[in-house]
Amino acid sequence: MNEHVSDPYVHQAKLVGYRSRAAFKLLEANDKFNFLTKHMSVVDLGSAPGSWSQVLSNTLGSNGHIFALDLLEMELIKNVDFLKGDFREQEILDILVKKLGKTSLDLVISDMAPNISGIKSSDQAGIIHLNELALEFAVKWLKPNGCFLVKSFVGEDFDGFVAETRKQFEKVTTFKPKSSRDRSSEIFVFGRNRI
Repeated sequence: MNEHVSDPYVHQAKLVGYRSRAAFKLLEANDKFNFLTKHMSVVDLGSAPGSWSQVLSNTLGSNGHIFALDLLEMELIKNVDFLKGDFREQEILDILVKKLGKTSLDLVISDMAPNISGIKSSDQAGIIHLNELALEFAVKWLKPNGCFLVKSFVGEDFDGFVAETRKQFEKVTTFKPKSSRDRSSEIFVFGRNRI
């Protein structure tokens, strides 16, 4: 609790009106890779409480199409079409696909994570499963040259996931944002230009 209260990114998020400090992870990724532009069509997986969708809405405005999905409820955000449900369930995926219609995506981002058990091997296997589902979705729905950004955890299955991502994108980079806590094993994988 003390770490959260004294966290400069938590204070900054409150100051500028972001729902969580996670907004700065997406902003840092964009500063590094410069992939957010107006007129994009984007899917935000694991969107609640909505800070990544806020960044997207602020950047894309009414020019883009933003679709967000999460297990948890998310308060409405301007220009964001939100769907509450479990991405792992076919029924929810079908609803998302129906919303997309014929829209090809420029970007798929995923901040999904399993409920953390504290058992590192189990948590890592859980997030890799979500990563793989996000990758499979991205490959199916991204335009050629579309981009993919996903949160993962460092662990025994991570290198295998990165190798799979490299088969689908021209360039794949891993990075840990400054806004990610030092003790966290989270790492982000960015794929540019879907093959």
